Amino acid sequence: MKKTIIASLFVLLCVTSCDFLNEVPQDRLSPESYFKTETDLQLFTNPLYNNLLDKDAYEHQSDHCIHLNLSKELHGGTFRTVNNGVGWNWGNLRRINTFLAYSENCEDEAAVAHYNAVARFFRAFFYFEKVKAFGDVPWVEIELGSDDEQLYAPRDSREFVMQKMIEDIDYAIENLPASVSTFRVNKWAALALKAEFCLYEGTFRKYHEGHVTLSGDFALPADAQPYTYYLDLAAKAAKEVMDCGLYSLASDYRMLFASDDADPKEYILAIKNDLSLQIYNNSTAYATMPTQGCPGLTKKFVDSYLMKDGSRFTDKEGWATMQFKEQMADRDPRLAASTVTPGYMRLGGTMVLAPDLACSSTGYQLAKWVMDETLPQVNRVDMSYNDVPVYRIAEMYLIYAEAKAELGTLNQGDLDISINLLRDRVGMPHLDMAAANANPDWYLKSEEYGYRNVSGSNEGVILEIRRERSIELFKEGFRWDDLMRWKEGLCINQDMHGQYFPGLGEYDLTGDNKADIVLYEGKKPADKEGVAAFEVGVLTGVVLSDGTKGYINPQPQENPQNEHKFDESRDYLYGIPTTERSLNPNLIQNPNWKDGLEETESEE
Repeated sequence: MKKTIIASLFVLLCVTSCDFLNEVPQDRLSPESYFKTETDLQLFTNPLYNNLLDKDAYEHQSDHCIHLNLSKELHGGTFRTVNNGVGWNWGNLRRINTFLAYSENCEDEAAVAHYNAVARFFRAFFYFEKVKAFGDVPWVEIELGSDDEQLYAPRDSREFVMQKMIEDIDYAIENLPASVSTFRVNKWAALALKAEFCLYEGTFRKYHEGHVTLSGDFALPADAQPYTYYLDLAAKAAKEVMDCGLYSLASDYRMLFASDDADPKEYILAIKNDLSLQIYNNSTAYATMPTQGCPGLTKKFVDSYLMKDGSRFTDKEGWATMQFKEQMADRDPRLAASTVTPGYMRLGGTMVLAPDLACSSTGYQLAKWVMDETLPQVNRVDMSYNDVPVYRIAEMYLIYAEAKAELGTLNQGDLDISINLLRDRVGMPHLDMAAANANPDWYLKSEEYGYRNVSGSNEGVILEIRRERSIELFKEGFRWDDLMRWKEGLCINQDMHGQYFPGLGEYDLTGDNKADIVLYEGKKPADKEGVAAFEVGVLTGVVLSDGTKGYINPQPQENPQNEHKFDESRDYLYGIPTTERSLNPNLIQNPNWKDGLEETESEE
């Protein structure tokens, strides 16, 4: 019964968004005559869940997991142009502001406060996405008409927008219910959002040295808050969620993402999918079918996982050209939960499976989010129904530790109530702050594989927290934003190759001492049961970096200019769409984005 009620509520979340006057026939209702009951308020805010929350974060690409069509989809590539209008959509803000303008038509004061809090939560959420994409953006908190002068307003400073976001989220924290509600925003989801955007802003300001928009035209105002202000707010918000007593880590990391029901202890807010209501995602097919983009983990990410005893894989002799079985042995258990490793079986399955090179662009096949193969429908395209997390308690542990480390106030006790709880879940040794700072990982601080911008007395522990974050939150939609706020976009330019093969021939990838694949050139070898054959050097087979040996090249069709290259002088912000700048000449373009309108601005 409980599940039926939750599922029914979720149907309401999937109502499509449109302008109020298109949604409500004008001859029967108007804004002034609507918003009279709690039900009216709920129905009008429900579409915000569906419209704004990211339902396919598991498909995001980064330097840690890529598709075959990398250059067209990765944020740093051709996907980001001033001609496609990416990110510059304000329809949901209009819905929010319309609601806030008329919600007090309802005489139920408690209901008004509750749903105003929902709307203001989503306005803060909406603007977080805009600030990440564009930096300075116009702040609008009223419903605008077609002839309103504010439509032609310039961009407000990032500092102004962030302070308005804090006002909104603090109102939401104060007025949302404190009870667990996995598929509806509550006080703890609001605190999680505050922790997220304050961590983003604090680290962005720290690593971008205060000039948040990378341009003198939009430098922070003189009275702007320092990065420490935001990091302190992030740590406090995360800690409040940690201390509320309602949330804790699930026991099984793999099942957390494969289960058809969200874990209400770990998931603070989740997106509901449901077989009976035909609300699906594509997570299982995305990882297991060759027609869904062939996602693959990059070798540099796989190599970053620690050994199970806490030592570094990249300190082992021969690590760079180690073959698959040896490379995957005795590693952090989250590696086997995230990619197909020797001994892997699908949940519900009875066969040990090798990574399918036809389904993975790198040979490291995705396993996270893959559901039990015996469940109905899940082995079909767009037919998975595992719930998708928006916020979970694990992220709060990571935010708390990172904010404290960046502030310089982290101690071992802080790690023991955050990072080390994540390690306890998978049986990994604890992170020791003193040891990490005494011997920072060369791999994580290298220009070839890691980060350039970390230094100081906390260098080692910050690097380890970044490792922990990338592993724990893998394929949950965080990696690109992390690189942007850390000013580490050049990680996109590091090599994104796959498995290493020393030559042609048969390979055992399952660990049973029997061949699973054969790499050949020229004539295909005779079929052998259980052995998949891949021709080397052709797009339908496997392309290796050195002809008949080397690393899998996941992008053999890439333009020689390597279109996914990150432009350090430009790509930390999106460009303002040309069409919008033509309509509103007060929208000054972000640095180094060329749209043909710069000459007009200089002439003026």
